[in-house]
Formats: sequence, structure tokens, C-alpha cells
Amino acid sequence: MKNVAVIGAGTMGNGIAHVFAEKGFIVSLIDVNASQLEKAVATIGKNLDRQVTKGLITENGKNEALSRIITYTDMQAGLAGVQLVVEAATENIDLKLKIFTQLDQLAAPETILATNTSSISITKIAAATQRPGKVIGMHFMNPVPVMKLVEIINGYATTQEVTETITQLSVQLGKEPCVVNDYPGFIANRILMPMINEAIYSLFEGVAGVSEIDTVMKLGMAHPMGPLQLADFIGLDVCLSIMRVLHDGFGNPKYAPCPLLVNMVTAGKLGVKSGEGFYVYTAGSKELVVSKSFQ
Repeated sequence: MKNVAVIGAGTMGNGIAHVFAEKGFIVSLIDVNASQLEKAVATIGKNLDRQVTKGLITENGKNEALSRIITYTDMQAGLAGVQLVVEAATENIDLKLKIFTQLDQLAAPETILATNTSSISITKIAAATQRPGKVIGMHFMNPVPVMKLVEIINGYATTQEVTETITQLSVQLGKEPCVVNDYPGFIANRILMPMINEAIYSLFEGVAGVSEIDTVMKLGMAHPMGPLQLADFIGLDVCLSIMRVLHDGFGNPKYAPCPLLVNMVTAGKLGVKSGEGFYVYTAGSKELVVSKSFQ
């Protein structure tokens, strides 16, 4: 396997393209928005520059990696000759079903179709295709070039051969693969998101303030980032979407999203991406300015 396609040139998509290109793969980076593709390649270049500065790769290695990334706004052209597609579009079930229907029609029959979804059913996505055995979850963590984990999710029909191929490929990328089964939230978000939601409930109910909640979890539980700051980093809209997947999928009230989270997303306070969430951020930066008061 030498030729892969990545669908979506956002934060996750450009990170996935980065790691494949760095490891010698020819990458078709596909997005409907040409300016987003330009931005993605610029971001990959900056991240590779950081690796050069740290002595992780050479300047020549950086240039070679960038030369392996070819951008496309036309999906059919970008899929020519690829053995694997990794979809990294917005976490929206209708959009993903539409994309996978298109991928199934345009990609070669032997091509494996993977999704970077963090919570949506692989089985449901696979049902939009005529190749459910070749559909699998390949959930990278953010930031992709840094984080080692790849959560590999088997759909109901995913074949053992496809699982083994993607597991071996993840190792080839320098990642640590963990294979799990297809139930709401998988493992990573089934555990992480209820913790974040409980932290938001603790704030909502006035148990403690933003900085106090995050400090307890950082110093008491050795978390590198508090749950509220992490929610801001992930995006509060993404957190809400995943909580709704859990709540709908299990029908258990313990997964009900906190009303404060719902209100903040409704108000457009999405965290780092909007400049304000549980913290206020410097414009164009992930650097905290101050925690907000919710009293």
C-alpha cells in the first residue's frame, strides 16, 4: 500500500495527510474548498518545520514529505489508484453517509474505506456502501503528528483481513493501534466525554469554578489538561455531538448532555475555535487568557 487518499483538509485531515506523507506514502488530499487545501498544506509545512527544528526530521525529509501531498477538489480524480481512503470530514452523520456513498461508487472495488469518526457507528456508515467488509474506523487523536494512539473500530461486517491490514498500517505510521468494537463512542469517547460532561455539570451546579475543576484533575489525577480546557480544545460543539450519539445510542439518561453545554454551543461559544468557551483565548491562538466566571 503506497497510495492513500484523505477526505477533508481540516485539522484532522491535514494531520493524517502529514503522517502518511512523512512515512513515504503518496497522499491525495481531497476537499471541496480550494482555499482550505492551501491552508492545510501551509499548516503541514509549519508542523514539519517544527519537526526539523527539534531534529526529528531533516530539511530534505520535510521537502520530500510535502512533495508527496497532491491536492484535489475533484474526488474522482483524487481517488485514482489509491488503496486506502481515510475520511476526515466534519462529524456529521448525513455528510459521512453521503461521502461514503460517493466513495463506494468512485473508488476501486478493492479499496479499503476508513473513517476517522470519533463516535458515529461504523456499521451504519458501512451500510451506505456495497462493500461493508472493507469499511473500518481509523480514529486518530489530535494533534495527529504527535499523538500515538489509533483507535481501530470494527464494524459489524468488517473482515479480519481488513482489520489486520489497518493494524499493520498504523504500526507502519509509528502509531499504537488498539482494536475495539462498534458501539456508541467506541472506547476513547465513551469514557472521555461523560467525564467532560460531568465536569460541566459540576460547574453548572456551582460545585466549583472552571480553574478549580481543571486544577483538581491535573494535580490530583495527573491529567496533562483539565477536562474543561480539553473540551475547549476539542470544540464544545463536537463534545455535544458525541454526547448526543451516546445518549441516543444507549438511551441511558446518564449520557444526557449538560444544559450548560447545550446553551454554550447554541450561543456560539465553542472553545478555542471561536475564541471563547470555558476560557477566553488570545485571538488566533490556543493560549489561555482567563477562565470565565459562571457564577
